[in-house]
Amino acid sequence: QLELMESGGGLVQPGGSLRLSCTASAGTLADWPIGWFRQAPGKEREGVSCTMPGGGAINYADSVEGRFTASRDNAKNMVYLQMNNLFPEDSAVYYCAARPRACTYWHGDFGHWGKGTQVTVSS
Repeated sequence: QLELMESGGGLVQPGGSLRLSCTASAGTLADWPIGWFRQAPGKEREGVSCTMPGGGAINYADSVEGRFTASRDNAKNMVYLQMNNLFPEDSAVYYCAARPRACTYWHGDFGHWGKGTQVTVSS
């Protein structure tokens, strides 16, 4: 059983940075593709980025290209989402999720989820 937990959210000014972390209270992240998703009030959950067990990462949301970078440290059982130059429209609850075999952008493909961490970008 894989139990995920996000941390690192908070309030940040526009243009600022945050680094979100995802860890597992049970299970090993190194075995799984890990996706990052976000959901703003009234909006559908959106795929942001995903990192493969070997360390490669892909961004799925055009709006985050060049600003967000997913990475992982398998030795520490951690996955990260570095978010730079944040915009107010990046405000959302951010989730990490795991699925077997490969990354996809669709949240319905992921079966293991954390509870999320709130990111608020506001002056």
